[in-house]
Amino acid sequence: MNKKRLSAAAAMLAATTALVACSSDGGGGATTTSGSGASNCTNTIPKKNLPVVTMWGWYPNMQLVVDNFNKQNGEVQVCWTNVGQGSDEYDKFQTAVSAGTGAPDVIMIEMDRIPTFQIQSALVDIKKYGFDAVKADYSEGAWKDVSVGDAVYGVPVDGGPMAMIYRKDIFKKYDITPPKTWAEYEQAAQKMKDAGGPAFGDFAANVSALTMALQIQKGAAPFTYDPAQQSSIGVKLNDQASKDVLDYWGRLAKKGLVGTQDQFTPEYISGVINGKYATYVSAAWAPGYLTGAGVGKGKDTGKFAVAPLPQWDPDNPVQVNWGGSAFSVTSQAKNPELAAKAAYGLYADKESLTHGWTNQIIFPLNLKALNDPEFVNLKVAFFDGQQANKEVYVPAANAYQGVTYSPFGQFYFDAMTKQVSALIEGSVTGVQAADKLQEDVAKYAEEQGFTVQ
Repeated sequence: MNKKRLSAAAAMLAATTALVACSSDGGGGATTTSGSGASNCTNTIPKKNLPVVTMWGWYPNMQLVVDNFNKQNGEVQVCWTNVGQGSDEYDKFQTAVSAGTGAPDVIMIEMDRIPTFQIQSALVDIKKYGFDAVKADYSEGAWKDVSVGDAVYGVPVDGGPMAMIYRKDIFKKYDITPPKTWAEYEQAAQKMKDAGGPAFGDFAANVSALTMALQIQKGAAPFTYDPAQQSSIGVKLNDQASKDVLDYWGRLAKKGLVGTQDQFTPEYISGVINGKYATYVSAAWAPGYLTGAGVGKGKDTGKFAVAPLPQWDPDNPVQVNWGGSAFSVTSQAKNPELAAKAAYGLYADKESLTHGWTNQIIFPLNLKALNDPEFVNLKVAFFDGQQANKEVYVPAANAYQGVTYSPFGQFYFDAMTKQVSALIEGSVTGVQAADKLQEDVAKYAEEQGFTVQ
C-alpha cells in the first residue's frame, strides 16, 4: 500500500459530500494543543481542574452541546473550535496528519470520509475505550457506517435515512398518489408530463452520494474493504444493479420526466419553492436544509409531505442512507481513552439531542432520541403537521443495514459526477457510464497501490 501517495491524494481531493444538514455557523482556525490543554477555545471551560481534550466540529448548536457535556462530566472537559465545515476542516486535518502534529483529540467527520483518514493511521479504533457500554445506544447499521472491518473509528451522531418528499398540491392537481415502487414513480412521472405538469423529480450530476445510495438500494455493493488486507479492495461499480439504476434515471431524464439541474443551488431551491418539481428524493435532513433555504416559509407553506422511498421490490424493501457524521478520536490524542469519553458523551444527553431534532439541525442516530415518543410522534411543521418520523424516517433508520465506504471516496464521487454528466448529456448510456466508472476508479485504486478484486 502506497500510503504516502494516498495521503497526498487525500489532501488534494478533500471536499465535502452533500450532507447539508450540518451547516456551518462560522468560526475559524483557533490553535489547539492536543491532549494536554487548549488555547483559544470557542467555549469556556467551567471545571479547570480537569484534563482537557480538544475538538473540531461544525454543528450549528455545538456550543450548547459542548457546554452540556462539560457541565455534566466529572472526568474530562472539552475545548471546542470550529475550523470550518466539511472540506475546510478536512484540509486542515490532512495538513495536521501529514505534519504529524496540530490535530485535535476529537474531530467531527462525515462517515464516508472515515476510511480516507483511517488508512493513513490518523484515527483511533475506539472499540477498547468503552464501546460495550454504549453499543446498544445505536443501531447495527449506524455502527457499520463508522467501522472499517471490525474496528470502530467514530461515534455515530446524525444520519440521513432516505424518503420521497412531494408537493401535495401538485399531486392533487394531477391525481397522483405517492408511488410505492420505482416503476410506479416512472408511470406517475409520465402521467404528469402527459398532462402538462412539472418535472416529477430531478436527476443531478452533483449528488453522487445519492446515486450511490440508490444503486445500493437496488442491490449494488460498490466496495468491499478489510484493513486486515490493506493492499486489497473490491471495486464493483458496473454490476447489473448499478447499470439498471443509471439506465433508469438516464431514461427518465431523456424522456423529460425529471429535471437534470444541479442540486443545492439557488436555482434548484427556487424551483422547489415555485413548484418546478413534484418530488424531491432526499434524506431526513432535507426538511431542515430546505427550511433554512427558505422553502416552506412563503407561498409554498404547508404544501409538502413525505412518503417512504419507492422500492424496486416492495416485498423485499431496502432502506438506504445519504449522509451522516460521527465524532472520531485522532491518533494524535495524547490520552485516547479520555478523548473517547468525550466522543461517546457529546450529543448523548437529552437536552442536546432534543435541541438538535426540534430545531431540525440533525436527524439523531442515538436510539435514546430515535425511540423517544416525543420524537417519534412529532408533528413536523414543514410537512404541515404530518408525523413524518413515525410514518417514514424512523422505520427507514431502523431498517438501514449500513454500507462499506472506500478509502478514496471523493475520487469515486468525482468520477461518478463525470459519468452522470455524460449520461445526462446523452453521450453515454447507463451501461457505458457504469463501465467507464469501473475502469476509472479501478485504475485509480491500482495507482494507490491496491490490488483490485
